[in-house]
Amino acid sequence: MTALIGFVFLGLFSPGPNVILLTTSGARFGFRATLPHLLGVALGVGFIAFITGLGLSKLIEVFPFLRNVLMAIASLWILWMAWKLWHVKKAKSNDTDRPFTFIQAILFQWVNPKIWAVATSASAVISDQPPMAHAATLAITFSAINLCICLFWTYAGSLLKTILSDASKWQAFMRLMAVALVTFSGLVFL
Repeated sequence: MTALIGFVFLGLFSPGPNVILLTTSGARFGFRATLPHLLGVALGVGFIAFITGLGLSKLIEVFPFLRNVLMAIASLWILWMAWKLWHVKKAKSNDTDRPFTFIQAILFQWVNPKIWAVATSASAVISDQPPMAHAATLAITFSAINLCICLFWTYAGSLLKTILSDASKWQAFMRLMAVALVTFSGLVFL
């Protein structure tokens, strides 16, 4: 169990789409407004871990083209989000732009290649359990650890909000986050 916790923590804490988007949302909209997004990520990641533990990762191993299709869809989605971050303007009080909703954050996990990769790898760490116990262990571990990680990155982003009050600093930060997303999208294919 210690190996699983360590692996999941390192896999989820390192920068990827969720970390980048939560940090950006915390900086743009603040901690409180990003809470639905944060909670959706924690639950969505747990759900992906659960279905991976039930055997979905085996299906992807049997049909490798599914992995390529999922990676292509995920990369296009991440590139689109990066493009939007590159062009985003600083939020105003009357702005209609909002952080991800709870449901959007859950659904995003389906095209988040990092979560699939970490869940598939973690599934092998504790493969000695019956399928339902295996899936439940993965889900609880992923959701609990990721909740703490999401809280950290969202709070860190919210602390940046005052530092990024200058328009040029704001634009530089958003473009840095966009480049990080593009870089991650390219790493998916390695």
